[in-house]
Amino acid sequence: MKDIRRKIGPKFGEDSKVLQNKFKPKIYEDQIDFDRMRMYRLNRVREQLLKNDIGACILFDPINIRYATDSRNMAVFSFHLMTRYVFIPATGPVILFEYPKCEFSYANNCTIDEVRKVIHWDYFSWGNKVSLKALEWAKTVDEIMKKYSSDNKNLAIDVCDPVGINALKDNYNYKLINAQKYLEIARSIKSEDEIICLKASVKTAELGASLMHEKLHNKKDSMTEEQLWSYLHQTNIENGGEWIETRLLTSGPRTNPWFQECSNRLIQKGELVAFDTDMVGPYGYCADISRTFVDGGKLNEEQKKLYDLAIENIKHNEQIIKPGMNFREFAEKAWRLPDNCFDNHYPCQVHGVGMCDEWPFIPYPNKNYTDYTNGDYTGNFEENMVVCVESYIGEVGGKQGVKLENQYLVTNNGLEALISLPLNLI
Repeated sequence: MKDIRRKIGPKFGEDSKVLQNKFKPKIYEDQIDFDRMRMYRLNRVREQLLKNDIGACILFDPINIRYATDSRNMAVFSFHLMTRYVFIPATGPVILFEYPKCEFSYANNCTIDEVRKVIHWDYFSWGNKVSLKALEWAKTVDEIMKKYSSDNKNLAIDVCDPVGINALKDNYNYKLINAQKYLEIARSIKSEDEIICLKASVKTAELGASLMHEKLHNKKDSMTEEQLWSYLHQTNIENGGEWIETRLLTSGPRTNPWFQECSNRLIQKGELVAFDTDMVGPYGYCADISRTFVDGGKLNEEQKKLYDLAIENIKHNEQIIKPGMNFREFAEKAWRLPDNCFDNHYPCQVHGVGMCDEWPFIPYPNKNYTDYTNGDYTGNFEENMVVCVESYIGEVGGKQGVKLENQYLVTNNGLEALISLPLNLI
């Protein structure tokens, strides 16, 4: 039997291969060359460094760390405490600074050359010694920059607090650059292995959405929004997924305006139930799909009108996107919202997706579709981008709304849907 442990995590020990039978394969696992994917992603980051004359980058964002190195450890915890980061020079060894007592985890990861104990300076861990620890960190950064980027003082950092930034700026002569732009560009073009990972995550979201649909229509007792929402979380975790970024499941009058969060409200017969998965699933890739069900399975006249408009919105926009198309051209040709729904529109018409929602982000222009100053429309759709086409239809002041969203691969012939769950599944 093929040893799968290496593929589902950076390292799972060196114990006997007899134990491998205790691991359940993940969705599409055997179709993915994990080391090839890891090196593709690391090389994408390094290409951006070299192209933009950047000596090295330091990444704190857990998603950027995962993209560049495929190392994962306490990701949600790391979003609010900078307790792990990675140093990536344009040329030279990749050094992961890992949370204490976790350094053992990555001995078999092909993207990581060295693992060191983290030097961190959060108040939770160090109290009034924060500034001293930040100085220690800055000194270490200076040492590795001198060793691996001695002739280039350009250092890119994605996220870092003022204490750390000031420790570097006040004591060392580096030009600090925002790394996020370059990571977003690197992440925007997917490899064949990444596309399979995305398909696995979307498949997981489909399973979760189908389970929610089943539970909604077969419930014998009253059910809250949160009870229904829990089935997506359950399905994600059961299939090796990570977390869900939002709480976007609402019912009845809470579907308009959009962006109200999931609550303990009891779902009533005949009401719309709308949700957006925003799900970081298997392999750390995001499934971002939206559907709107109706408790009882039958739309009334007003609901059908909203639903038909949302489907028309998605279908129109998915058909016009082609590789090479400029974002401004898309925005000009995109489906136009009814006037009574415009001020309730979703923040964007299309956005990229990979390990989370990613660049590009194409907003709506103004109501007359004449002012395009509210976003950057200068980019182009490219082959092997993965994008989501969004629709929210709800009248301003209305009592309900419909949210739909599909996820697609940009191919040389246009968009290929990654999801098979029908838009009109109610």
